[in-house]
Amino acid sequence: MSQIPLQLIPERKIYSVTELSAALRELLEQKFPDVWVAGEISNLRGAASGHLYFTLKDSRAQLRAVCFRNQARYLKFKPQEGISVIARGRLSVYEGRGEYQLLVEYLEPAGLGALQLAFEQLKQRLAAEGLFDASRKRPLPLLPRAVGVVTSLEGAALRDILRVLRRRFPNMDVWIYRARVQGDGAAEEIAEGLRYFTRHRLVDVVIVGRGGGSIEDLWPFNEERVARAIAACAVPVISAVGHETDFTIADFVADLRAPTPSAAAEMVVRPKRDLLAELASYSRHMAQLIRLRLSQGRARLTELSLSRALQTMLSRLNQQAQRVDEAASALDRHLRQQLHESRQALTAATAGIRRFDVRRLLHLKRASIHERELHLGGAFATLLSAKGRRLLHLEDLLAERSPLTILGRGYSITRAADGRILRDAADTQPGDSITVRLARGELGATVKERKP
Repeated sequence: MSQIPLQLIPERKIYSVTELSAALRELLEQKFPDVWVAGEISNLRGAASGHLYFTLKDSRAQLRAVCFRNQARYLKFKPQEGISVIARGRLSVYEGRGEYQLLVEYLEPAGLGALQLAFEQLKQRLAAEGLFDASRKRPLPLLPRAVGVVTSLEGAALRDILRVLRRRFPNMDVWIYRARVQGDGAAEEIAEGLRYFTRHRLVDVVIVGRGGGSIEDLWPFNEERVARAIAACAVPVISAVGHETDFTIADFVADLRAPTPSAAAEMVVRPKRDLLAELASYSRHMAQLIRLRLSQGRARLTELSLSRALQTMLSRLNQQAQRVDEAASALDRHLRQQLHESRQALTAATAGIRRFDVRRLLHLKRASIHERELHLGGAFATLLSAKGRRLLHLEDLLAERSPLTILGRGYSITRAADGRILRDAADTQPGDSITVRLARGELGATVKERKP
């Protein structure tokens, strides 16, 4: 039995698990830097970080996959369990589990475009919330005070809307909120335009829309933020997006869908001449109705005037009027008789006064009054003198007992901070604030020591 020379035996190379995993990861990433894989999503899990973890499988194999947050945020649809997709990415190895996986950079549904799937998903979700219900659709005003338009200033849609409004109602006020209607940021500008008209209440109806285009061009009107802004708008919203065959989420949420921007302008206001003609027709109809009511009233009045009941009532009123006249005549006669008797009594009283000597009676009354004046004057002077002496005595007594007089002798009044008069040192504590009232002025002090 021959032996192999030692110099021909290859030297063993021993890898650590980490080194082997890193080598395999490098090999896979170099061999498969950009690969497309078709499969069905299963075991879908979304992490709090925003990363998506799932498995791609077919009938005989499966492959781990991860779509990191920076790529997941740009997906046009929401991945769901069980749907078939086509994923683009690169193969790598997750060394923590020793598994190879696909790092997904792009994902689209198999057999159905991503935008169409996103459209259907959002449509189903908003319909379940009731945003498409007919019960929440508001009618358009008959004659809006002003019309708001959210669209691009450069598009043909705005020109079409203004042309139709100018033709149908030349003096209609139109407020325009400039917004991009396609591309990045368009959805947020459209939603902000709707919120602007809600905040400022400048218009009674809003038209939001643009001309036709591809599904990518119209996509801002399929964004959830636009749909919710339409639902939250304070005034009715007309969606005028694309052509008659184009439908967007905005069309389902809006209070009214117009097939084109021009049609939206026709819906929002009737021609001014038609309104004037209708008002003239109403005016003629009202005039005819008033003339008819007056004619019916005259006929009814004539009918009532000829009725037996009315004649009976008029007869009774005439009788009552006659009785009133008789009562008035009797009252007049009675008043005249009373006046005559009063004049006779006045004449008799006047004759008696003339016979009475009034001057002698007045002289006696004046003498009596003078005597009373003298008596009352003396009594009043005596009383006034006594009251004056009493007042002087009280003033002296008051001055003697006045607190100010006592304070003037060197005494003082001490009060606590709450206004109580302090009579006992035990009612205070060192550090208390007190007020000392002197004969002239006050002192603010603090208790440092108390002695019993």
